[in-house]
This record gives sequence, C-alpha cells and structure tokens, in this order.
Amino acid sequence: MAMRTQLLVVCVFLNAILPCVLGEEPAADVRKRSDPPVIQSSWDDLLDGVKTPGDWKQHKAVLRQRYLRLLRDEFKPAKPSLELRVHERVVVDGIYERQLVSYRVEEDERAHAYLAVPIKHTGKLPAAVVLHGTFKQGKERAAGLVDNPEKAYLDHLAKRGYVVIAPDHFVAGHRIPPEGSYETGRFHAKHPNWTAVGKFTYEHSIAVDVLQSLDVVDGGRIGALGHSLGGHGTFFLAAYDSRIKAAASNCSASFFRHNSKVKAWSRDHWYVYFKPIRAGLLRGELPEIDFHEIISLIAPRAFLDLSALNDGDPLTQRQRVLMNLKIMDVYELEKAPGNFAFYVHGRGHSVKHESRELMYGWMDTHLKPPSATQARRVQK
Repeated sequence: MAMRTQLLVVCVFLNAILPCVLGEEPAADVRKRSDPPVIQSSWDDLLDGVKTPGDWKQHKAVLRQRYLRLLRDEFKPAKPSLELRVHERVVVDGIYERQLVSYRVEEDERAHAYLAVPIKHTGKLPAAVVLHGTFKQGKERAAGLVDNPEKAYLDHLAKRGYVVIAPDHFVAGHRIPPEGSYETGRFHAKHPNWTAVGKFTYEHSIAVDVLQSLDVVDGGRIGALGHSLGGHGTFFLAAYDSRIKAAASNCSASFFRHNSKVKAWSRDHWYVYFKPIRAGLLRGELPEIDFHEIISLIAPRAFLDLSALNDGDPLTQRQRVLMNLKIMDVYELEKAPGNFAFYVHGRGHSVKHESRELMYGWMDTHLKPPSATQARRVQK
C-alpha cells in the first residue's frame, strides 16, 4: 500500500511539472489571446441603419420630433415677456450678490428663482442653470440656505465665478399648490394635453432667457446641472435648448426600457411626468423614444452623466453603463468624443465631493477659457 501511494504522488507531480519543464502551459485554465469582442446591447437601436455622419443628421431630426411629441411641446402656451423683478438682494461672503427674482413663464404665472452674480469680475461671465431635486424648498437648498449643503450648487458655482440661476420647480417653493408640493393635478386641469416634463423643460428654457437678458452674462457660455429630479431635468433641458453648451446630470431617474418601475413615469396620482403615455404603459408599450436617444440630441455639445450602481435596481443601473457606451458612438460620429463622459460609483443617491468636483470641473472645462483649467509647470 505504501508503494502504491508513493507511485501515485510521483505521477501527480510529473503530470503537474513536466509540461512546464517542456515549455508547455498546463492544460487546465488556459487563457488564449483574443481580439476584444464587440459589445452588443439593446441600446444599439440608437444607430440602427446609421453608417455616416449624414445618416446620423437625418436620424437626429427624426429623434428631435419624437422628443417634442413626448413632451407634447405643441401644447405649450405662447411665451410671455419676462418682466424680470428683483425682490431682495443679499451679499454672500463678499463674493457674490444673491437676488430673489421672479419672471413670467405664462401670462398668468410667475416663476421665482435665486440669482447669483459675482461681485468682482472683468468682462462677461459664464452662467449656469442649476436644478434642484424633489424637495419642497428647492431653490433655498440650491442656495445653501436649508438642508444638505452638498446640494448648494448656486453657492458653489457663484464662488467659482459663474452667474447662476436656481429656479423653483413649478410645484415647489413659491408655487406649491394647495394640495401640497409636487401635486400636478391643477397643472393637468389647466393644460390637459401638455406634460409636466414639457412644462418644467419649457420653464427652465425661460430661465436661460433670464440669464441671456443680463449684461454680465456671456450668452454663448451657459451650462446646466442638477441632481435627481434636477438630474433628468438637466438632460431634458439640454436636449431641448441648444443654448446649453455644457450639461451635467447627477443620479437621474431610470429610463423607460429595462425598468420594472416604468409606470412611475405616468402615475395616476401626485407628480405625473407624462400623463398621455399611461394607457400605453398599462398595455406594456413604451414610448417611441428613450433616454439614450434624448441624450444623443445634446451631441456634439458637452454632456456628463453621473450615476450610482446602487441607486435603485442594480440591474437597471448596470444598463445605464451600456446605454452610455452607445451614446459615446454618437459623439464619435459627431467628431466630439471629448464632449461626452460618464462616471459610475457606489455612493447611492448622493452628490458627494468627487461627484461635485467632476460636475464643476466639467463646467469649467467647457465654459471657461483654456487658461482657467490649464496645468502649469513649477517656476524655477
């Protein structure tokens, strides 16, 4: 028995060591060289039939019309004159003046916003529209006056030299309906054929009008950023209004496809984003356009998407990575790959330091002169 055991050990040793001695790889777990496989996904429909920049230009025009139909843009009211008013002025840290302003968004409606204007500056300044999340006092949080200072985008950007406007969402702040914040019932009664997304996107575009009306603002250098509700509000705005030259969306909601909670986009109560699509969603039918196609309308202008793999359904969030890979193909077709980026993390539904630095750095890169972000050698 001892002899048999010794022979077995010798055989096992030889089987393991001889291939190495002879310059051969062991048979088990061999990894072969290979070219990278093509990554395929359901998001590939973005460029179905598109082979050239000319093909993309034609398809982009089709997507634009689908997007406007999703918003029900044809039912928006005529744009009124702004009639911009300043209700209060406060100097913050000696760096910028914060103004509470209001302006007309419909003939019988005025929006309120905080507007920040740096005190010391030379020449015209870059500007930004910053959009708050689902919070009752949205513009106050964006100004750093209440709640989480990580979301005080107006204060942060004003201190970096931007003119900043932080408007209330149309059912928050100064305009909370009697039924409560984010109740859209009265809006839908007033505009039965329009959508809440169409409404807030249109109003955010009017906020761009406000910025462009200011002598201190360089109208060709306006950006937008936001978190959560403000995150998808950002790309809805940038896709709608080509005056937005750089946009950064943080922790926006999930798209229509691959989303087990897709019906939340057309609830039957509270905040109803897209009321007209409810019947289709209940039949299992998705809209004719999805987020990868909407975001692609921003190209070749700058867009940054930030998201967390652990923000909601992890399988859905992993689909966002595949979606962004396909959007990059569009930016390459537009010959502007440097104008698109995405950052994926594990920090949940948040705007932590690194996310803020990326968003603000993105704005600096695309809205300030190269000298503002250029690295310099140490002087001898």
